[in-house]
Amino acid sequence: MAAVLKLDEFNLLDDGECDARIVAARKVLGDRLCILGHHYQRNEVFKHADFTGDSLKLSQLAANSDAEFIVFCGVHFMAEVADILTFGKRTVILPDLAAGCSMADMANLVKVRRCWAEISEVLDPDQHVTPVTYINSAADLKAFCGSHGGIVCTSSNARAVLEWSFARREKVLFFPDQHLGRNTAKNMGISLDEMIVWDFTKPLGGNTPEQIKAAKMILWRGFCSVHQMFQPSHIENFRKRVPNGKVISHPENALAVCEASDYVGSTEYILRTVRASQPGDHWLIGTELNLVNRVADEMKEKGVTVEFMSPTVCMCSTMFRTDPQHLAWTLDNIVAGQPVNRIRVPEEIAEPARAALNLMLEVVD
Repeated sequence: MAAVLKLDEFNLLDDGECDARIVAARKVLGDRLCILGHHYQRNEVFKHADFTGDSLKLSQLAANSDAEFIVFCGVHFMAEVADILTFGKRTVILPDLAAGCSMADMANLVKVRRCWAEISEVLDPDQHVTPVTYINSAADLKAFCGSHGGIVCTSSNARAVLEWSFARREKVLFFPDQHLGRNTAKNMGISLDEMIVWDFTKPLGGNTPEQIKAAKMILWRGFCSVHQMFQPSHIENFRKRVPNGKVISHPENALAVCEASDYVGSTEYILRTVRASQPGDHWLIGTELNLVNRVADEMKEKGVTVEFMSPTVCMCSTMFRTDPQHLAWTLDNIVAGQPVNRIRVPEEIAEPARAALNLMLEVVD
């Protein structure tokens, strides 16, 4: 059996040489290979994807694929979901194991278990609280939800998931992104007074027993660093400069940004809405830079102007770790019969996590 090819050798190659290797490997592997590219991925990698989309869409495509090898050009939690939904029957590979998610890292199983235990000092969480995890989270947190009558959500179905949750229990523990939880709940008519933030560095999350009892939404103190770059002042300046312009933002943004926007929705929603524009429309978009630049180039031919909301370059740095060198290295090792960086979720975690994911799909179907 051939030895594993070393990444150091590929790091010395320029993008053109990597492109040639990627194309050659794809020809050899044929239908045995499926490359998935997340919207936030850099163009040099995105162009090689067989399918593109957000994390859940890509994982569902993986589940429906007959390919032996699923190479997920995204971040770690996305590859975990793909492995869970394919029941480990596909070899799911993440080109760079360092491609993580800073938001997902803000909540881990130890912290969430401690939170659950502290809530139990005030009330019975299994009777009163539904744990809801954003899909941007580790597999063991999805498993925690599956084991405690909870569920997973995405940015596009968060409202439907919360409606289901409140129909069962009067409170929701929402992690790891406080902003998606707050924006969604407020749009459902839940007041900010009924929401508390759980600061995992403080006893009872920095709240009193009375506050926990009165709260409907317990929001984990987590956030996406990319989306926190956007400010209401960016929108104010745009409206002064382009009075007839339109503003669309991702719900991971702060409440003030979302309330100042004309439209708020997931990456798929943003793309769908902007692509439906009429010639002469002018958009300001508050989400990751690679996606905005890509849709700006696409819409320019249709006479639609698209701008990035922040004056500061703002891309997902962990997503950016996946480069042509890692992708070429990954594919050449598959060709050599030595797949690297396989993502495998142990079945004792995958089973309850899969239950929480499947419950989400049933609720929003």
